Amino acid sequence: MNIFKRDASLHEFSWENLGDVKEGRGDLGEEMPVIVYRLMQYTMLDILTKDFGADKANEYFRRAGFLAGQEFAKNLLDLTVDLDKFLANLQDSLKEQKIGILRMEAFDADTGNMVLTVGQDLDCSGLPITNETVCNYDEGFIAGILGAYTGKDYDVKEVDCWANGDRVCRFNGTVVS
Repeated sequence: MNIFKRDASLHEFSWENLGDVKEGRGDLGEEMPVIVYRLMQYTMLDILTKDFGADKANEYFRRAGFLAGQEFAKNLLDLTVDLDKFLANLQDSLKEQKIGILRMEAFDADTGNMVLTVGQDLDCSGLPITNETVCNYDEGFIAGILGAYTGKDYDVKEVDCWANGDRVCRFNGTVVS
C-alpha cells in the first residue's frame, strides 16, 4: 500500500500548482538560500545520473528547464512587446528572481540566433572547477523562454560555465529549422 498517493493532477505541472507562497510561508517569506536550491538540484541530478546515466539525466534536466522556461515566460513576462523591451523585461525579471544577470552578446536578426551570458548564475556560480559545463537546466530554461516569446524552436547550448573556469555562463541559442 502506497501511503504517499497523490492526486494525479499534481504530477502534471501547472503554474497554479506552485501555490500561494506568500500565504504559505508567512513567517519564512518567499526567499531561501541558494545552497538549499542547489542541494535539491544536484542530489536529484545525482540520483537520475546513477539510475539512467549522465546523458539521460542531463536530458531530463533540459526538458524540465524547458517547461519551466515556457511557464516562466507565459506567467511573468509580457510576450507581446518588441525584442528590446522583452529582453529588458527578461533581464529585470531574472535579476528580481535572483536567477542571474542576463546580457545579450550577439543577435542575428536574419536567423534569430543569439549569444547570451548569465552572470552570478543560480545553478553554478561559485562551484568548484570541474572543467565541464553543468547548466543543462538553464539550457532548457532559456530555450523555453525564447520559444514562448518567438514561437520558434531554439536549441540552446552552454559554451562557457563557472564550473569550466569562466566567470559567466555563455549560451548559444540557435533557431531550429
